[in-house]
Amino acid sequence: MELPAVNLKMILLVHWLLTTWGCITFSGPYPWANFTILAVGVWAVAQRDSIDAISLFLSGLAATIFLDIVHISVFYQQARFTDTQRFGAGMAILSLLLKPLSCCFVYHMYRERGGELPLRTGFLGPSQERSDYQTIDSPEAPTDPFVGSEGRGHSPQGY
Repeated sequence: MELPAVNLKMILLVHWLLTTWGCITFSGPYPWANFTILAVGVWAVAQRDSIDAISLFLSGLAATIFLDIVHISVFYQQARFTDTQRFGAGMAILSLLLKPLSCCFVYHMYRERGGELPLRTGFLGPSQERSDYQTIDSPEAPTDPFVGSEGRGHSPQGY
C-alpha cells in the first residue's frame, strides 16, 4: 500500500496547533514533551538529508504517544472542566489520535532518506550517513606527501 505524499511541515503545523490548544487545559510536562519533539521535527525539516534527525523525531513522536496517554488520563477531570478546558482537552486527545498516523508518514520519510528497517540495524543504531572525512580510528594510514622514496623524512621545498 502506497502512502500519500504528506509534507513534514504540514505534520508539524497540525501537531503544533493541536498542542497549543491542548496547553489550554494541560500544563507542566505536556507542553514540554510535545514542543521539544516538535523542535526536533523542525530540525528534521532543516536537515532534509539527515537520517538522525528524522529517526529522532520519529522515536520522540512515538514516545509522546505514551506520555500523552499517561498525562491525559491522570489530569483529565471531566466534572470540573469549563467549555474552554473541554475544547483544550479535545484538541489534546485529537493530537494523540493523529500521532500514530503521523508516525506512519514520518517512518515513510525515514525510509526515503535511506533509513534501514529496525530489524537490520536497530532502530536507534548507528547512522548510515557517510562522510568524506576519515575518522581518527580509521584502519587506513594517511599518506604523507613529504616523505620521499628513500624514506628520509620531511624535506623543505623551496619556492
